Amino acid sequence: MKNIVVLGDGMADYPVESLGGKTPLQAARKPVLDGLARRGILGLVQTVPEGMSPGSDTANLAVLGYDPRIYYTGRSPFEAASMGIKLKNGDVAFRCNLVTLSEDEPYEEKVMLDHSAGQISSEEARELISLVNERLASPGIGFYPGISYRHLMVWEDGPHEWRMTPPHDILGRKVGTYLPEGSHNGVLRKMMQKSAQFLSGHEANTKRTAKGLGTANAIWLWGHGQRAQLASFAEKYKLSGAVISEVDLVRGLGLCAGLEVLEVPGMTGDNHTNFVGMAEAALASLKSGTDFVYLHLEAPDEYGHRQEVANKVRAIELIDEHVLRVLKKSLDSWGEPYRLMVLPDHATPLSLRTHTSDPVPFVIYQSDRHPFGGASGYDEFSALETGIKIPAGYRLMDYFLGVTDLGEMTA
Repeated sequence: MKNIVVLGDGMADYPVESLGGKTPLQAARKPVLDGLARRGILGLVQTVPEGMSPGSDTANLAVLGYDPRIYYTGRSPFEAASMGIKLKNGDVAFRCNLVTLSEDEPYEEKVMLDHSAGQISSEEARELISLVNERLASPGIGFYPGISYRHLMVWEDGPHEWRMTPPHDILGRKVGTYLPEGSHNGVLRKMMQKSAQFLSGHEANTKRTAKGLGTANAIWLWGHGQRAQLASFAEKYKLSGAVISEVDLVRGLGLCAGLEVLEVPGMTGDNHTNFVGMAEAALASLKSGTDFVYLHLEAPDEYGHRQEVANKVRAIELIDEHVLRVLKKSLDSWGEPYRLMVLPDHATPLSLRTHTSDPVPFVIYQSDRHPFGGASGYDEFSALETGIKIPAGYRLMDYFLGVTDLGEMTA
């Protein structure tokens, strides 16, 4: 049986006044997803364990079937794996965002305006990270370019005890209160402050300003961690698997789990991404003999952070129209039974502009079974009404793949 998970990052939300008190999932036109909910199993799942930060790292780890309390060593090691950076024991990786800070104040008084530097292109970002490495690298510390605003710093045999804040958690706030805390915090703080002194005048930023685009005028270090080691997904579930994602975090998570990372041209992580191409790549992988595909889509999360209501609703509609419709139409035509699960990793409420630990709605559709039905559609409140809740998110994959039954999951 073929198995596919479609994960809309940050898709869950709270009621929004401008949507008439509906959530984006309730407001979006999504006939395929609503149809899956009516003919499948709809419920809520707690993807983020109590006491852990509600990040895409911990949540996607859980959705893939790994208990974050056991396997989580930090966000950046997964990103390093995706970027081909081999971490040694003792090395510490840090996410290095290119961000937009307000310009005129002393550094600690500056305000975090945009965690994504206006969704800067990878080409522009490469130039800037090259300059950052040239100016700030030292023996044992180096910077590595990633995708768009998401990059990496590695400190060989570096200190690993830190208190750090994601930039998307402090939008609109002064940065001084949220700078890194640790035994060597002066090293990181100095690099972050120095970056704000030389990046804004770079030619790439001058051109962006002329076009009315946000500038990448500083770096922000966060999400530290040491080398990750996951049990093989193939050994765990006796299935071959692949992952498709626009972001290094999920690609690296897949690599660490032994999944094949599939490349798709035109992946951008927003509403301009190659939705159809990603769906077609998943189908091609399944057709070629792969048993399981994890298809991760970043767009809803980005618009939650940016507080763009219409774009978040549209992201959900595009996933329904260009991913789920394409997948279901082809899978149905093959004439073989398959399983399809759709869910977010976490909520990214528009009102908060950051992640929360709220349980999120999941739907599992198996083409040769329609066990419950009766749900009106797929959204947070319809899922709540079913009374089905899986408290340990890492066990959801066991149920999806038929390893355990629903009674064991909800007990």
